[in-house]
Amino acid sequence: MSMSSITLRINGEQHRFENLDTRTTLLDLCRQHLKITGPKKGCDHGQCGACTILINGERINSCLTLAVMHDGDEITTIEGIGMPESLSDLQQAFKNHDAFQCGYCTPGQICSATALINEVKQNWPSYVTSDLKNPDGLLVQEIAERMSGNICRCSAYPNIIDAISEVLKREVAKQFDTSGSTTPTESSVQGSAVSGIWSPPPSQTQLGNQNNKNTSNTGGRS
Repeated sequence: MSMSSITLRINGEQHRFENLDTRTTLLDLCRQHLKITGPKKGCDHGQCGACTILINGERINSCLTLAVMHDGDEITTIEGIGMPESLSDLQQAFKNHDAFQCGYCTPGQICSATALINEVKQNWPSYVTSDLKNPDGLLVQEIAERMSGNICRCSAYPNIIDAISEVLKREVAKQFDTSGSTTPTESSVQGSAVSGIWSPPPSQTQLGNQNNKNTSNTGGRS
């Protein structure tokens, strides 16, 4: 059995591990060794997103990464984002919009959404982005796509999108105010009703493709 000694910085605190089994995932290290239970073990296969945490500001499934791979990295779990007495803006928005029911997936949802906001502010495109040079992360279908790696078995998706949209609009507006650029219009977030399992409205690109496929039939039924 291979063993290793590493030092990890988790939620601002240094933790030294001697003779750690190199097969230990970061999720198991947090939950079993440090009793940091915010990250949840759902599928344990990287499919549900319940174990999502931040590593150097980027979201990652902690069940799929080994602890020994992150010696010296800055690791943040939901506990490092905010606690009940000091909620982050995003956590408060989730509470205000009732964006959780059982709450099991919520730590991963919030960690993922925290990274999402930073990605949008850096103009990172997503799979559904129609203009890669000018991605509009405020669009509902963009938020839904960017959060699609986090599954909610209670289907609280509409409220999750509402919570993220509230904070995202505020953060983007704040960024534009600082840079002196023009603030995105409110049209980006109009028609934001979402129901069921990630069923956002189609993008303009998708609508255009549908229109191109549809040919007019003026002759009626033959």
